[in-house]
Amino acid sequence: MPVHSLYVTAPAGTADLLAEELSACGATRVKAERGGVACMGTIEQAYRACLWSRVANRVLLEVARFPAPTPEALYDGVRAVAWDEHLGVDGTLAVECTSARSAITHTQFAALKVKDAIVDQFRERFGRRPSVDVARPDVRVNLHLDGDVATLAIDLSGNSLHRRGYRGAQGAAPLKENLAAAVLLRAGWPKLAAEDGDLGFVDPMCGAGSLAIEAALIANDVAPGMLRNEFGFSRWRGHDEAAWQRLRVEAAERRAAARAERIVFRAYDRDAGAVRATLENAARAGFAKRIHAERRALAELPPAPARRGLVAVNPPYGERLGEMAELEQTYALLGEKLKAGYVGWQAAVLTGNPPLGRELELKAKRTHTLFNGPLECRLLRFDVEPKYFEEKRARGALPRFDAAARARPGAEMFANRLRKNRSTLGDWARAEGIACYRVYDADMPEYAFSIDVYAASTAPDAARFVYVQEYAPPATVDPARARGRREEAFSVIPETLDVPRERVHVRTRRKQKRGAQYGKVDARGALEIAMEGGLELYVNFTDYLDTGLFLDHRPTRARIREIAAGKSFLNLFSYTATASVFAAAGGARATTSVDLSSTYLDWARRNFERNGFADPARHRFVQADVLAWLEEPARERYDLIFLDPPTLSRSKRMAKQLDVQRDHVELIRSTLLKLAPGGLLIFSTNFRKFKLDAAGLAGLDVNDVTAATIPRDFARSPRIHQCFEIRVPSGATKTPRPVLSVKRKA
Repeated sequence: MPVHSLYVTAPAGTADLLAEELSACGATRVKAERGGVACMGTIEQAYRACLWSRVANRVLLEVARFPAPTPEALYDGVRAVAWDEHLGVDGTLAVECTSARSAITHTQFAALKVKDAIVDQFRERFGRRPSVDVARPDVRVNLHLDGDVATLAIDLSGNSLHRRGYRGAQGAAPLKENLAAAVLLRAGWPKLAAEDGDLGFVDPMCGAGSLAIEAALIANDVAPGMLRNEFGFSRWRGHDEAAWQRLRVEAAERRAAARAERIVFRAYDRDAGAVRATLENAARAGFAKRIHAERRALAELPPAPARRGLVAVNPPYGERLGEMAELEQTYALLGEKLKAGYVGWQAAVLTGNPPLGRELELKAKRTHTLFNGPLECRLLRFDVEPKYFEEKRARGALPRFDAAARARPGAEMFANRLRKNRSTLGDWARAEGIACYRVYDADMPEYAFSIDVYAASTAPDAARFVYVQEYAPPATVDPARARGRREEAFSVIPETLDVPRERVHVRTRRKQKRGAQYGKVDARGALEIAMEGGLELYVNFTDYLDTGLFLDHRPTRARIREIAAGKSFLNLFSYTATASVFAAAGGARATTSVDLSSTYLDWARRNFERNGFADPARHRFVQADVLAWLEEPARERYDLIFLDPPTLSRSKRMAKQLDVQRDHVELIRSTLLKLAPGGLLIFSTNFRKFKLDAAGLAGLDVNDVTAATIPRDFARSPRIHQCFEIRVPSGATKTPRPVLSVKRKA
């Protein structure tokens, strides 16, 4: 039987697997290349590849190779082929083209030249020509241009071989069948399935069921091509039907001889539609009674159905960094379920977001690079044994050191900027007696972080903590590139700032739901001491999106301390009442701190006690809806008021909804009713697009002091807040009591 040059394509990262398959099919001179495998083989061996390869996309049989530096040379070379040996005059054809380093860069134009050459040859010889049918042609011709060389081939596969024939309508982000098979081959499933004894296979996030079905095909020795009704060679004139039927009979005998009833196949998904698709696909593949699919969330994953087996799973990757918190929880839960119920098993996790693999808290025995379409992925392989269990990383803790990320040029570039900032701002902070300051504020836009240093004193040996806030990038930024920069930054922050990794804490900042900026994200309750102006304040790096101390308000707190002596002080939306502590330290006669949160008021009391201001007769803490509290009759007037409302608030416990831009005039005027004659209101907002309504505040003495309240370490973010000092001019007529008309909740 004649031997032909063959080229078999496959997904990137699987060429070595394909080479092994082709060798098993009897092909010779097998050579794995980037896009597939080149080899020599007979027609029967090419058919065997179409029938049995689990990872191949297409099997191409070369019919000609010739120089094609120009479109004219391409046309002439195509016409030199005897096309009536491949296609009838009344048949149909389609032409596909790929190009690399060729002067003929337009692949559609090149495909058109090939088609023209073929049909012109038929018209010249027979007076008629074949038709074009791109969907279901009798013969699919493949042209590959590599430099000035053209290779023409007959596509023996027809539709891509990953289309086994069992999958119906695809859900979102489906895993192609041949990639699923590659995952299983890499994971050693064929060897495991061939061993004696009871065995199990589980996919806890099965989607359309590709992994479970491909695992069943392998275990039952089913040729993946047996489910297809048609191949590219079916109506090709060179087709050897006898050879093809021999192969089909052999495949049927192998399936009948397989004994895989001892293997239990389980597939789970939280989505009912995915489970339904899995059951339908399994039935089409012939495994309706062998693959059990059930709707279960990952948290409800049952324990292993056998003593040994394989868990193979393709968890979600996440397209945006804003999804990282939820995805980290998913991967952490998967790791917990494996360690709790699958000891003695093996696991294979395919992820397009490799850092998430660390959340599994399992030491991988091997990793492989695969591509899900254009997305580079990692296949992580595990032996689920206690000796490979790793200590759980606390939420918000810095990931383990990544040596590969540290070696990248971007990491050193970021480290150089951080060193420069630490030197410059560190010298300034020490000279000013500042222990807590911002050392990096997205100085390099591609590294979108703010990094704050906290310490209990300015002494060189004081324990320091680093708080990293990562800004979720816009949709225009490639998620993989953003993750890479994240890895680079995290690899250098501890060494550059000379802080142990366990004292570096990370939060991702993204657009919050109304009021969510103060939401709790953990429950460890670990408080540390931060020093500012000689005062000691409690901060929390783990439980909330903010630490309890807004560093950009350092000058404002100093201003309050400077002018508070002998005055009564009111702090509205007081949060942890750090401004109130500074008022007390400045000699305020009395302080009142109002906030809706009992948690923050307890935190505030601890701040006061820490600094020796524990007299309840002088320092009051009022748990109340500030908007409702302002509507109460003014039984007391205050000499100094600090008003720093949230930008937006829709707390379930608040009677009204607050929008600082919409409502600031009424809010300020209502607050002024609590102000004593000659008193001062300091109004601040962190809404970056805020515009003060000067007309609405007509008749008041309003002084914009924003520039004076932005500290040097926040110079890169002059819009971090806006601050105004507001007074009622002496002699001004008393205005009617304003009605807080902020929107009431339904």
